[in-house]
Amino acid sequence: MSHAMSDDQVAGELKKMTMFIRQEALEKAKEIQIKADEEFAIEKSKLVRQETSSIDSQYEKKFKQASMSQQITRSTLANKTRLKVLSARQELLDDLFEKARDQLKSYSEDKSKYQEICKNLILEGLYALNEDKVAVRARKGDYEVVKKSIEDAKKEYKEKLSKNIEIELDEKNPQPEASSGGVSIVGTGGRIDINNTFEERLKLLETDALPMVRTSLFGKNENRKFYD
Repeated sequence: MSHAMSDDQVAGELKKMTMFIRQEALEKAKEIQIKADEEFAIEKSKLVRQETSSIDSQYEKKFKQASMSQQITRSTLANKTRLKVLSARQELLDDLFEKARDQLKSYSEDKSKYQEICKNLILEGLYALNEDKVAVRARKGDYEVVKKSIEDAKKEYKEKLSKNIEIELDEKNPQPEASSGGVSIVGTGGRIDINNTFEERLKLLETDALPMVRTSLFGKNENRKFYD
């Protein structure tokens, strides 16, 4: 048999129910807040990572651009410096050979030494041609000396090779008077001309001796791997 609850009992039950509902609501609100905080933290972390990644990407791009620009600048400066050095070296070499050209004529001033030089130049042509008859061309002003050089060359040629050779001075085709000296030895009926003038010998020296002269003046090129 049930008993009706008094007003106090009803009020007590209602209070308990209200407290329970309020507690449930608080706990639910707390759960929602925690979940919201977690989601916020995740989203915040995601945004931070995205922004950080974007910043890193931009920085990396700018760093690469700066590095590339620096490399280009360094390379350009190095090339300019290298070209300046090479230009200065070439000017020095050109000046060296220009001074040598200016001194060429002085070698014909001492007639005794010049006679010996011409003899050796003639002999060099004789050995190269290996013919029985050749012609020698020289400056008109050198004819007297060169005739003696021819006789000396003929004598030495016979002594070394035990055979005679006919050498004539080609007075119809003299070397230019403006040249520095030396001779040309012509063989095979005029088809082969060995140019042993001072100017030509200096040109050959520039070509053949230039690497050695460059090394003597500036040292060995460490970047060069192959040599002739």
